[in-house]
Amino acid sequence: MKHNLMTGVALAAMLAGAAGAQDLKGEQVTVFGPWLGPDQEAVEAVLKDFAAKSGADVRYVGSDSFEQQIVVDAEAGSAPNIAVFPQPGLASDMAKRGFLTPLAEGTDAWVRDNYAAGQSWIDLGTYAGKDGADHLYGFFYKVDVKSLVWYSPENFEDAGYEVPTTMEELKALTEKIVADGGTPWCIGLGSGGATGWPATDWVEDMMLRTQSPDVYDKWVSNEMPFNDPAVTAAIDEFGWFARNDAFVAGGAGAVASTDFRDSPKGLFSAPPQCYMHRQASFIPAFFPEGTEVGTDADFFYFPAYADKDLGSPVLGAGTLWAITKDSPGAHALIQYLQTTDAHEIWMANGGFLTPLKGVDASKFSDAPTAKMNEILLGATTFRFDGSDLMPGAVGAGSFWTGMVDYAGGKSAADVADAIQKSWDAIK
Repeated sequence: MKHNLMTGVALAAMLAGAAGAQDLKGEQVTVFGPWLGPDQEAVEAVLKDFAAKSGADVRYVGSDSFEQQIVVDAEAGSAPNIAVFPQPGLASDMAKRGFLTPLAEGTDAWVRDNYAAGQSWIDLGTYAGKDGADHLYGFFYKVDVKSLVWYSPENFEDAGYEVPTTMEELKALTEKIVADGGTPWCIGLGSGGATGWPATDWVEDMMLRTQSPDVYDKWVSNEMPFNDPAVTAAIDEFGWFARNDAFVAGGAGAVASTDFRDSPKGLFSAPPQCYMHRQASFIPAFFPEGTEVGTDADFFYFPAYADKDLGSPVLGAGTLWAITKDSPGAHALIQYLQTTDAHEIWMANGGFLTPLKGVDASKFSDAPTAKMNEILLGATTFRFDGSDLMPGAVGAGSFWTGMVDYAGGKSAADVADAIQKSWDAIK
């Protein structure tokens, strides 16, 4: 364990030096975030521990309209001490308007030393403030992983297939399954009014596997146009899998019309309708009832190319904590989130992944979550879901519909041109 990873015992001493443990007794620290239900219970367990160790009176409020309400509260001068943002875009906007307080000096060094792919987390939490200068405003805590491929271990064992560890091996396995008379992939883009979004995740993963992180960042911000050859090549990487009739259950024509919630079910039919399904960590919620992850279904890292020397990039999402009303207690809470206790309490409650390298993996609520966290800890680069960082008209609009058009046969160049045109129209 690194020397600067703190246990609960060390926290009191840290707080005494930072905010002063005795100074927090009775101080109210308000936290506003997106969590309701079981997640609210989990975050409240974490905050209860902070309160016990610091003496602060900590209060959490959750809302399913967090993004709208936090702006209203900040503009009215009634913001909470800490706001928990579901994605960086809104935090960046609020930093620029002067609504966020930079995190304490040294926080960036701690993240760099203690988080896997630490510089990625610094980059994701650093924005220009009202003064125009860049500061670290966001501390990431509770992360989701999207770079996963789901499969049935029994089906792999019956067919004699090995889990691929490189993109080259994944493509070779795809072709071998076809040669053996099977269908390698189940892919579905259907999602009601959000149809198309699963393909944006594919493209984002492919961007990270064919381009350096700085190119990905320029694409997401439109500093590099959407119709750049690097982007069209990534779209066509998705097309290699999705536009080949032999590679996809139901043929390529079924990709756009198959609901994403139904698409993994082919893994569990007998004989299997497909052998693999690329989707984020939430997809087991749509597996057939009674499916046990770890036995009936399992997952592996959506691998990188061996020959491109881009490390092990991971695509995902996560929440970042930022100070929206400065106080000693607010800074103390951010420092508490740098302790192993703050992570392991939620780990034990389930539904929690962390890039913190010093946590005790035995504290995870189940073995599959611990295995998923290993993928996160193995990341050399972490990048946020790009469509979530783009303007809504693009990331939740033309990008979605463009991928449906692409699945239907339009060229990557034509689709990318149309998406870029929609981006230009809102500038």
